[in-house]
Amino acid sequence: MVALKYVVIGIVVVVAAAAALVLLPPHRAPVQYVGSPSGYEAFAPSDQTVNYNGHTDPIGTLILPNGTTLPNAVWNGQYASTIIQNHNQIVQLNNQFVGQTDPVNNQPYVPLQDFYVIKGQIPIQQATINGQTYYVIEANSINPANIAGFYTDDKWVPNFEVAINTPGTYAAVLPGNSPVFQWTNTTGTVAYQTMVYEHYYPYLNGRAVLVQSTGTIIPYGTFDNIQGAYLSNFTLPQQLYNPSS
Repeated sequence: MVALKYVVIGIVVVVAAAAALVLLPPHRAPVQYVGSPSGYEAFAPSDQTVNYNGHTDPIGTLILPNGTTLPNAVWNGQYASTIIQNHNQIVQLNNQFVGQTDPVNNQPYVPLQDFYVIKGQIPIQQATINGQTYYVIEANSINPANIAGFYTDDKWVPNFEVAINTPGTYAAVLPGNSPVFQWTNTTGTVAYQTMVYEHYYPYLNGRAVLVQSTGTIIPYGTFDNIQGAYLSNFTLPQQLYNPSS
C-alpha cells in the first residue's frame, strides 16, 4: 500500500508539471526598432502565412533602407488581411499574364511583386512560432499614414527601396501615350504591365515611375486600399515623366 501511495503522488506531480509547461506563455524578445527615423523600409510578402496570436498573418521579407533584407518577417496587426488579399491578386494576375507577350513592345511579361513601404522606423519583436524564429512587425504601432502599398518587377523591390531613400529621387507618372511603353526592355514591359493589371483589380493604379538622379527609372504601381497620406508624393505623383527631359 505504501508503494502504491508513492506512485500516485508521483503521477500527480508529473501531471501538474506538464500542465505548468503548457500554460507558460511563449518566449518573445523585447520590441526593437529597425530602419531609419527619416527613411523608408519595405515588407514584401511571400505566398506563406502563419497563425500568430489567433490571426492569420503574411510571412515575407523586410527590406531596410540600404537594400539589406531580413527574411522570415511576419506582418502582424493592421492591414494583415488586406496584404494577403492584395498579394493573392498579384499572384493570380502573374499566373494569368506571365508567359504572354506585351503587345506594345513584343517582350514577355515578367512576374510582379507587391510590397508595403513604411516611413520611419519599424517596431519588430523576435518570436518563435512552431519552432521557427520570426521577426514580427507590430503594425498596430505604426501610424497608418506612414504605410502604403506598391507593386513592381519582383527583382526590383530592393532597388526601389534604395532609390526612395536616395536624395534626388522623385516620383512621376507616365502619360497614356508615353514612348516608355515601346522600350524593348524590362522597363518598358513593367511600365505597361502595371497599367494592364489595374484593369483586373480595382485597387491597382499603374503608370508611375521613380526617377533617379542618374536618369534611371523604375516603373511601379500603387494600391488604393493601403495609401498612407505621408507617402502621397509616391502614391499620387503629380509630375509627368518625359524621357527626353
